[in-house]
Amino acid sequence: MRSHIGLGRVFGIRIGLHYSWFLIAFLISFSLFAQFQAAYPGWRLHSYFLLAAGTALLFFVSLLLHELSHALMAVARGLSVREITLFALGGVSQIEGESPDAKTEFWIAVVGPTTSAAIGLICLTLARFAGLAAKSPLLITASWLGYINLMLAAFNLVPGYPLDGGRILRAALWWKTGNKDRASRAAANVGQAVAGGLIGFGILQYFGGAGFGGLWLAFIGWFLLQAARQSYAQVGLEKALEDVHVGDLMTRDCATVDGHVSLQDFVDRELLKTGRNCFVVVEDGKVAGAITPGEVKHVDRREWPFKTVHDAMRPYEPFGAVTPSTSLAKALKLMANQNLKQLPVVSDGHLDGVLSQGEILDYLQTRAEIEA
Repeated sequence: MRSHIGLGRVFGIRIGLHYSWFLIAFLISFSLFAQFQAAYPGWRLHSYFLLAAGTALLFFVSLLLHELSHALMAVARGLSVREITLFALGGVSQIEGESPDAKTEFWIAVVGPTTSAAIGLICLTLARFAGLAAKSPLLITASWLGYINLMLAAFNLVPGYPLDGGRILRAALWWKTGNKDRASRAAANVGQAVAGGLIGFGILQYFGGAGFGGLWLAFIGWFLLQAARQSYAQVGLEKALEDVHVGDLMTRDCATVDGHVSLQDFVDRELLKTGRNCFVVVEDGKVAGAITPGEVKHVDRREWPFKTVHDAMRPYEPFGAVTPSTSLAKALKLMANQNLKQLPVVSDGHLDGVLSQGEILDYLQTRAEIEA
């Protein structure tokens, strides 16, 4: 779940929106508009609109605080967080790397629902004791935010992986058994069962007259089902790759380009003629970075004759290169996190080869055929 629109950084963590966020923002605002109009007749139309939009915005701020609590706890426990993305079903913190122990997993998971519950209680306390008028916009907003955040906290505690409750369950099983893989599989299985229950209940609700609410619940269940299945598959994938190293699969005859070549020459002589998707940029015998059509497109076409490959490339320092001894599982995560199709394999600053997604997929397919 990658961000399409950046909103800036909070505590050094990138915050962004997925395009699907606009759909849920519209639906929530429209729903609140209808609720407020029915509950408080006689207001001017623009008052309903402003109250609904403001309440929806504060709800998404509370969602961001929920995810930010996960992210900050992960950072405090020594993990790196790349970004937080808000999307149609809430938010997701993209934490790089796995929790090193069950205790870390537990604290990262439990802090989210705790934050939502705290926000809910604060809002309800404000609504109850602030002495506001019964139909005050602030009271209405605080009450709605209070109840919705308590519901969010309760829903996230459902033990269905990858919900926070499922991650808490995984942490508990991990702590009890000492086996992270077994705990992950068990939590993913419970997650699939919970997701199936949500789908079934949502469908029953729909045919029982709940309308869109039932379909939305079924959609959430479907999303959780896919996520739980992917989590289960990831455990098997990591198991299959744990004893394989980059040097076992890398290609030594790799495509390289000099960083001093102009972008125009690179496109005409290399990119279009070879059809390759990625080139390793080499300068003075050392790896400097990588360049793909994506980097080229970010440069105005009129500037191609005057810009060099070095100007447009992605330097390898930010995303890192791997060595022949790097585990294949770690290399695959790095490629996924940085959206790369190839990684340079480097020893002492010199290029040894290139690892591509195609080589990893070929290896997995061969292994699957043998073990079938």
